[in-house]
Amino acid sequence: MKQLRGWLAVVRKELTIYFATPIFYITGFFFLLLAGYFFYTNIIYYNIISFQAAQQAGNPQIAAQLNPQQMVFRPLFAVLGIILLFLVPFVTMRLLAEEKRSGTAELLFTYPLTDWAVISGKFGAALLIYLILLAVTVSYAAVFGLVTRLDWGALGAGYLGMVLLGGACLSLGLFASSLTENQIVAGVVAFALLLLFWIIGWVQELGAGSLGPVVKYLSLLDHYENFTRGVIDTRDLVYCLSFIYFFLFLTKRQLESRRWRA
Repeated sequence: MKQLRGWLAVVRKELTIYFATPIFYITGFFFLLLAGYFFYTNIIYYNIISFQAAQQAGNPQIAAQLNPQQMVFRPLFAVLGIILLFLVPFVTMRLLAEEKRSGTAELLFTYPLTDWAVISGKFGAALLIYLILLAVTVSYAAVFGLVTRLDWGALGAGYLGMVLLGGACLSLGLFASSLTENQIVAGVVAFALLLLFWIIGWVQELGAGSLGPVVKYLSLLDHYENFTRGVIDTRDLVYCLSFIYFFLFLTKRQLESRRWRA
């Protein structure tokens, strides 16, 4: 119970900082602006195909394309995944780098809290901020669902993928923030690593030999794509949850190594 209260105190502290600084509002504004723009353009394209289908009622090819999940939400999820690569470093770069720069990191870790409580508290606050923004985009689907039939199961799989991808990106960003006292450096490192894990699967297409399947398995993109198609595969769930735990664990080890050096 004491650890839970401490964890909640860390979450409240981080949320207070997020809401008191421009980071939340700027990243939230651009995330929702871009999400709204791409959702709108996908709807326009869907309407054009619907109109053509109505004019050519006997054309099975056009009728087969009329799938809101494939025409509207799958491209939207794909674009939001890329947007995350750019926005997550802004959300996470301050979390530990600023504590180290200001000298409050030592004080924080002298509190009667476990390292996991502090790390998971910071990660939980960042994840909550992300979920707030993601929840706004659910309203797009709710409104669209009023005028057309949606596959809510496939849509739920897509949003589950967004949650897991966001958690994976945030855990990596938190780790990058633990490496340095400079927020800008933390942001750059986070973006570079996220981009690497996003595109690393492309190596297989260039002929990676026997390492190809291994490299492909490490790719965030390859696992995320199944969710955008409305497919929930346990291998993707295990990968994403392992990814999150791995980088939170690395963050803990990085902070412990700083104590050893001191």
